This record gives sequence, C-alpha cells and structure tokens, in this order.
Amino acid sequence: MSAMLTAEDLSTEDYRAGLRSWLIERQSALAPYRSTHAATHAELVTLGRQLARELWDADWKRWGWPRDAGGLGGGPLHRAVLYDELGGQGLLLPETDYVAEVLGDATIRFAPEIARKLLADFVSGREIWAQGFSEPEAGSDLASLRTRAVRDGDDYVVSGQKIWTSNGYLADRLFTLVRTGTPDSRHRGISALLIDTDIPGVTIRPLTYASGLDEMAECFFDDVRVPADRLIGAENAGWGVAMFLLQFERGMYAWMRHVWLRGRIRELAAQVKATDTASAEALGRAYQTVCALRARSAATVRRLAAGEMVGPEASADKVLLATAEQTTLDTARQLLFPAFETDPAAEGWRSDWWYTRAASVYGGSGEVQRTILADRVLHLPAEDGRERKG
Repeated sequence: MSAMLTAEDLSTEDYRAGLRSWLIERQSALAPYRSTHAATHAELVTLGRQLARELWDADWKRWGWPRDAGGLGGGPLHRAVLYDELGGQGLLLPETDYVAEVLGDATIRFAPEIARKLLADFVSGREIWAQGFSEPEAGSDLASLRTRAVRDGDDYVVSGQKIWTSNGYLADRLFTLVRTGTPDSRHRGISALLIDTDIPGVTIRPLTYASGLDEMAECFFDDVRVPADRLIGAENAGWGVAMFLLQFERGMYAWMRHVWLRGRIRELAAQVKATDTASAEALGRAYQTVCALRARSAATVRRLAAGEMVGPEASADKVLLATAEQTTLDTARQLLFPAFETDPAAEGWRSDWWYTRAASVYGGSGEVQRTILADRVLHLPAEDGRERKG
C-alpha cells in the first residue's frame, strides 16, 4: 500500500480498502485505542493524539489535506472515510480531530502561509488547537462579541474573555474571533487571530460539567500581544471566516459524531441483548435517527468536497445531530435502567448522557437552527401570517 500512498491521486474506494486492511493487520497494536472512554478528558485527548501520530506516520492521516500543508492531497471525503473506518473497527476518533475539522480548511483558505507552517503539527496530533468564539454574553449571537484587538505596530493587543472553549486548557493555540472594528460594528468589525497560549497575558481555566467531564475552558486575555501575521484572512473580515468554517462544523463534525453514535448503539445492543419487542423497537428508533444523520451529513460532506458553500441548509445537520445524540442516550438510559443510574460500571453511559443534554444548545441552539431553516431554506410565513425576511 505504500506505493499507492505515493500516487498522485488515490480514490476514496482504494483509500478505504487500504486503510481497512492496515487497521485489521494492526488490531493488536491498536488495542489501546479501542476504548472511547478514559479516566479524564485529558487522558482521552492524549490517547487520540497518539493514534493520530500513528496514522500520520503511516501516511493514512495525511490524505485529505493538501500537500502545501504537509498532506498528500484529497479532501473531506478521504477524512470522512478515515473516521468511518476507525469507527467500524471500534477505535476512538481523535478528540483533536473534531476541532481540526472545524478550523483546518478555514486556515488553508484564509491563511495559507500559517497553514503551510503550522497545520501539519495540529492535524498530526503534535499540537492542540482550540476554537475561541463564544463569550459570556455572546454565544448564539457572535456578532455581539466584545473581546477587543487593537493594532499596535506589528502586533495586535488583545483583551477580553472567551468561554466554552473545547480543549482550551490543553491547547497550544487558540483560533480566536476578536473585535477590531468599532464597538457597535457587529459582524462588520470582527477579525480572526491565531493566538499562542504560552505568551504573556493569556490565562486559561478548565470548566467542569455536571458529569465531571472537564472538556471546556474559559480563556482570559490581558493586553496580549499577538503578531499581526497571525491574522486569519483580512482585518474586519472575520465574519466571513466564521461562516466558512461553520459549514465544516455542521457537516464534518456531524459525520464524526454519527460514527461515534453508531458505535455506542452497537455497544448498547450487545449489552442489552434485547429479546422483547419494546427494547428492540427502542434500539431501532435510535438507530433510525443515526441513519438519518449519516445520510444528511454525507450529503453535506460531498458538497464540501466539491467546493460548494453549504449555507443555511447546514442547520438541518445540527438539528439531526442533536436529535440523534439525545435519542440514542435516552434509549441507553431506558434500556439499562436501573444500572444506568447507580452502577459504577455505567459511568461512561451516564457521562455521555449528560453531555448530550447540551447537544441542542452548543454550536447554535435548536430553536435558532429551526428558525434559520424556516426563514432561509423553507421560506415559511411568520406566525402572524406575514412573509418572513431573508
């Protein structure tokens, strides 16, 4: 297969066949990556980074990324196949890839020089990047963000706060939205900066969920000096960067989560061994939601691979993702009761159930996504009968 990996073009079918063969041949060596749970989130991230390095060093993970960024060519379809095959072999998906799928293509498009220098370290697992968008008073309404960046010579001086930053306290760099325009400039005055976390003035604190998971963090910037060459895209053009990467957050992230959910349903079915009709029907309904998510996200990934802008219809991916996550874990709670509630061996299930409670909130609430679909995709009339704008 090594000869094939040096070819100018590798079809997704050949890539899938070669990758699957390699994964099967290395079943024993890859056994440490077969569990999707760890004692702490940091341990899970470390496991994922180790797997990412093995895949990168064997060239499998280099497919899907351009040669200028250290890859071997191909695009989102190759990456989707990678996640599909990892899940099919019961292996975890590297946690850092969830963020790489959101930030990677945007960095390539809007900051090719940064991508050339730094992206390979991120995708290969050598570094961790995080996405610093949400603020205490700017979650779903990103246009109201207040973290400020002022140009001072060859630097931007950044002050403000971010919250709900996935992997933030583990990150080497933060892909951050900042306000470079006037305070009331809304989306017209936003820029994107890549900020190193080890420079003076950056403080990051982990946040702990009700489940005990410490995936998120809050980030503080106190007159942080960021080199101007870390600007992603043009000054005051960060909204366009955010809208571009949002379609990858909707499509590629949803694809990865469907792979994870499919594995959880397999585990649940094996654990329950349902013989009664009610349990079998509950498993079937959960699986149907995951199949719907797979079909929808696959269509989005194909459009991304074709270079299309997906636009507001990507909100459907987000709605289906929340539905599939919550239905699957609600089904686990139902079928594993009462052990689900009290058994220490069910801690992984409980933690996942807690996490999916936020699936209809993070990354854009379900209500906002349905409104976008009603207004901009279906063009439905408003509740008062008047035509909606947009």
